[in-house]
Order: sequence, then structure tokens, then C-alpha cells
Amino acid sequence: MSNLLYRLGRSAATRPWIAIGAWVVLAVVVVTSSVAFGRDLEESFEAPGLDSHQASELLAKAQSDEGGVTAHVVLEAQDAAAQLPPVEATLEALPHVVGASSDVSPDGTVALVRVQYPAIEHLDASDLENLKDAVADLRAESSLTLEAGGDLFFAFEEAPTGLGEVAGIAVAMIVLLIAFGSFVAMGLPIGMALFGLVIGATSMKLVTYLIDIPAWAPQLAAMVGLGVGIDYALFMVTRHRENLALGMPVAEAVGRALATAGQAVIFAGGTVVVAILGLLVAGIPFVTGGGIAISAMVLVMVLASVTLLPALLGLAGHRINGRRRRPHRPSTGWYRWGAHVTRNATAYLVGGAVLMIALATPVLALNLGFPDDGTKPESRTERRAYDLIADGFGPGANGPLVIAVDISEDGSVVAPLATAMAADPGIASVGEPTIDTTAGVATLVAQPTTSPQDEATQETVARLRSEVFPTVLDGSAATAHVGGQTATFADLGERVQERMPRFVVAVLVLSFLLLTVLFRSVLVPLKAVLLNLLSVGAAYGVLVMVFQWGWAAGLIGVESTVPIVSFIPLFMFAILFGLSMDYEVFLLSRVREEYRRHGDNTRAVIAGIAGTGRTITAAALIMVAVFSGFVLGSDPVVKMMGVGLATAIFLDATVVRLVLVPATMKLLGDANWWLPGWLDRLLPELDHAWEETPVEEAADLPRQLS
Repeated sequence: MSNLLYRLGRSAATRPWIAIGAWVVLAVVVVTSSVAFGRDLEESFEAPGLDSHQASELLAKAQSDEGGVTAHVVLEAQDAAAQLPPVEATLEALPHVVGASSDVSPDGTVALVRVQYPAIEHLDASDLENLKDAVADLRAESSLTLEAGGDLFFAFEEAPTGLGEVAGIAVAMIVLLIAFGSFVAMGLPIGMALFGLVIGATSMKLVTYLIDIPAWAPQLAAMVGLGVGIDYALFMVTRHRENLALGMPVAEAVGRALATAGQAVIFAGGTVVVAILGLLVAGIPFVTGGGIAISAMVLVMVLASVTLLPALLGLAGHRINGRRRRPHRPSTGWYRWGAHVTRNATAYLVGGAVLMIALATPVLALNLGFPDDGTKPESRTERRAYDLIADGFGPGANGPLVIAVDISEDGSVVAPLATAMAADPGIASVGEPTIDTTAGVATLVAQPTTSPQDEATQETVARLRSEVFPTVLDGSAATAHVGGQTATFADLGERVQERMPRFVVAVLVLSFLLLTVLFRSVLVPLKAVLLNLLSVGAAYGVLVMVFQWGWAAGLIGVESTVPIVSFIPLFMFAILFGLSMDYEVFLLSRVREEYRRHGDNTRAVIAGIAGTGRTITAAALIMVAVFSGFVLGSDPVVKMMGVGLATAIFLDATVVRLVLVPATMKLLGDANWWLPGWLDRLLPELDHAWEETPVEEAADLPRQLS
């Protein structure tokens, strides 16, 4: 592979405009096709096989209003009932509104108008804007307190973005400028990553022809893609500058950089893609779609790193080093650090492991759920509406349960079912049933006594399914299913817990096999897998401490404790495991190069740290900056991803990569590179000639390979 990459790098550097032109054409084709033929992204959070999904299918069959999207407008006044008519009339006149119903609190001071829309595929963001405008006009025309919220906001409200992403890119530019001391060297990784980001993001609407992509996936894919794109370019530029410092011509330096660092980038990116594609085994369609979207973005970044970036490096020439053209050499400080850790390997291994295990311990208290509007800042209208509803009607009014009953073969069960549900201690009230005799479906709306994110609500849902329904429906052909947003997210949490072990095992096995092929070792991949598990576990633990326990939550704008969003552990594991392997591959590729040259394990570990320490630190700072930018948003879900990813990358690049890895490799000695003979014969042989070729022979390589 390295010979092929060498030729590719030299060719791109020698004839840069061919590669650049090809990428420009590709960008034009992708963007134009996406605009002309792209399909809308999916908004659904449902998963086939779940009880809530069966309820949704029954409601759709009956074309029940409860199967569509809802919004609610809450008004507070001394005589709320008298203020309702103009509000209801205005809301019912909005486009796509199926109807509106209202209720007044027992004390008469709070009125709730539920606005019913059709299924989400018939709506778009303009419907939310129309609702907001109507509420704003009603406020302006009266002195009423009016707030709005509901599913329509969840589906189409986009949290303010831009500031976090811009801040992350700004920090990345500063870090790169300090690391390279050159505006050209700083600009190439940023430019390449942004270019790849445009292609990757716009391609999402085309990927939907193969698989449904959730609407939130592009934002998550952009977060990951921007980070890995800059990191991969950083790895390549660093090695290229080292080659230039050794006196190589520009094309030769590019070719050798691609043959060494480029191979590491391919395997690092491959590991990220493999880890994220492990989401396919979760069996949750929107999770699978999100994984495909992120993987596609990472793949674009890898391809750009090994084709577009070499062309840009060839075009930049020696300007990559700035005006002073200072040579890039390994840091003596990192050399001393590597020597220090290897001299005290046991102490560092024990200390680092204790720290990581301590951070990971809170994961035992992990509670999966979904933050509701009550967790949003009080500056948001959804939060104020949530509080008014809870005060006026009780906490359960913010998360009604929608029960769909198949009565096609027995319609006599509806009344006794409603009575039994109303008698359950977790149910505050049950509305009048809606019956569609043609479809054979009855719909019941029940209000729990507890809030949507309360664990007691999940227990109520489970009790209805396991005790109440079987008691009433015993001997009947009718079936009943609990749906609605509250039940859906509870079901997703259970599905994630059920599928998580299978998913984790799949990712671990695939990553182990990939690293075994790259490093031709058993212990090095095994160590990498175990240490990456520590990084992910520590990130989970920090999420529990911040969001469930509320430690330092106020510092990031979280006003109340919230459960961990059910699908975040899946995505975090896939993304973090893959990104952790980036640094592992980059560091160990350098260590392996040194070991194959002289066979001294300790010397190779120290040289690997010295050669990559600054680059890994800079890459981690960039990644942490990009992810931390998302903490600035107001959405708790986005904050969770930002905190979890930033924490894990910081710990992985510091405690794991610069402490635990060198300490364990020192203690294992030559056993690091042990490989059974039978396995050695089975594994494909990669070309590692570039790792063993002395630098002074570089000028002869083109002739030898031709």
C-alpha cells in the first residue's frame, strides 16, 4: 500500500491542478445534484418492533389526529376561558392545522390549546414559523401571557448555531498557527476540511436514495467531519514538513508523507468508519441512518487527505514553512517526557488507570431517557409553556400517553380498558375514546401523574403493558399499545440497553482485527481496545456527573438535572472509539517504524512520543475546541454530545496516549510485537518498505520503484 500511496503523492504534488480540478468538479456535481434531486431528511425517532411503533402504525391506519404532530399554546390570565375564542380561531386558521382543542385549569387561570397537525412528512419548518408568528401577533394585540411548545418545536426548532462552530474553527486556526508557525501550513488543513465538509454535508440528500437519513445527522456529521478532517491534514502536514527539513525535494517529501502518515490516516479513518458502522447492529433505523451519514463524512475527509491535500502541498512548495522556512524537528521536551514515563512506567500505569477508572465509575448510575421541555433554559418559550402546563394541569399533562387499541375483532374492550387505566395509580385521567370503526382502531389519551422524564412515568408505561392490558384483554382478540413521544423515548432507551452489548462486541472485534492487520501484533491491538474502552467509560462517567448529578452543570448553562438521551451512548461509543484510534494509529505507526529500524522497544516508544507528542496534542486541542463549541448551544442534547466528545478526546490524548500507552508498551517490551506464526501467515502483508528505508536513500527511491 505504501508504494501506491508514494506514487499517488508524488503524482498529485507534481501535477496539482489535476487533483484540485477533479475535486472542484466533484463538488459542483454533488452540490448541483443535491439541490436538483436531493430528498428531504427524515424526522422520525421510531424503531420497528417497539410497542410504541405499533401504536403509531395503528394510529396512522386510522388516520387519527393523535398520530400526527401536535403543538400547544398556553395562556395565563385571570379569566383564561374568556380569552380562549380568538386564540383558538387564530390557531385553527393556520396552514395544515387539522384542528384545535382547549382545556382550562381547575383554578381558571391557565388555558391550554392543543393544535393538531397531520403526520410529520406533510410538514416543514415553515409550519413552526407560522405558529410562532401567530403567537407573537396575539401577544402584541393583547396583554395576555402566551407561550408555545410541543412536538412541532421538537421536530423543527433548530437551536442557535454558528457561534460554537466559528469559535471551534477559530481555536483550530490559532493552534495550527502556533504549531506550524506558518499561515500556509495553518490554512491547508482548515481549507481542506471545510471543502470536504461542503461535499459531505450536501451529499446527505443524495444518500437518502439508499437509506433514510435523520434530519439531525448532518450537524453531528459536520462536528465529527470537521474534527477528523483537520486532524488528518495535521498529521500529513507534520510529516511533510519533517521530510522537507531532511532536505527532500517537495514532490519527494509529499510522496513519503503520504506513504507513511497517509497510510496511518487511511487505517485511522477506516477504524472510525468501522466503529461508526457498528451502529448497524443496533437495529434502530434512525441510528443506522445517522451512522451512515457520519461514516460518509469521514470517508470524504480521508479521500481528501490522500488526494486533495498532497496536491495542495505540492502547490504550496516551501511556503509551507513560512518566511523563515524553519525546519520542523521532533521536540526535545517530548523526548524527555517519553524517557521520563518509560523510566517510571509502573507508577504511571497505576496512577493513570486509577484516574480513568474513577472517572468511569459513575457510569453504573447511567439513566437513559430524553430531556423534555422542562430541562430547557427559562429563556425559551417551550420551557415557560411547560411550567405553565405543569402548574395548571399537573406534571403529566406535558407528556400524555396515546393508547391505540385494535378493535377490528372485538370492540367491547374499550370501556373496560379506559376504566382499568383510570384506576392505575400512575394515571391522573383518561380522555373520552375516539373510535374509527372503519379502520377498527380506538384511541385513548391518558395523562400520567408524573412528568415525562420521571422514572415513575416509565414504570407506569411498563405496568400498563404488563398488567393492566393483559388483565382486561385476556381472552379477547383485541390488542392495545402505548404510544406518544413519552412512550417512544422510553422504548428507545430499553432498545439501546438491549442492543448495546451486541454493538460494543461488534465494534471491538472489528477494530481489533483492523489493527492486527496494520501492526501485525496481538498485544498492541488488544491494549488499544482496552485503553479506548477506558476513554469511552470515562466520558460516560463525566456525562452522569454533569447532567444526572448536576456537578458544575450551571457552568455550561444546564439549569436542571436530566437523563442521558437514550441514543447518545451508542453514538458516543462509535464516534469516540473511532476517534481514539486516530491517535493510537498515528502514535503506534511511528513507534513501529522506529522499532522495525533498530529493534529497541524502549527507544522506539520514546522516539514515537517525541515525534508525535506535539502533533497529537495540537490535534486533540483542535478536536476539543470543535466539540466544546457545541456546549455553547442551548439544547441539552447538543450539550451532552459536546461535553462527552470533548472530555473523551482530552483524556484520550493526554492520560491515555501520552501516559498509559508508553507505560504499557515499556512494560510489555518486545512482547508488544509478538504474533503467532499461523496468524502471521493468514494476515495480508502490507508494504512497510518506507518504514525501513534510511532517509539518505530517498533520492534513489523513484528509480528503484520505477
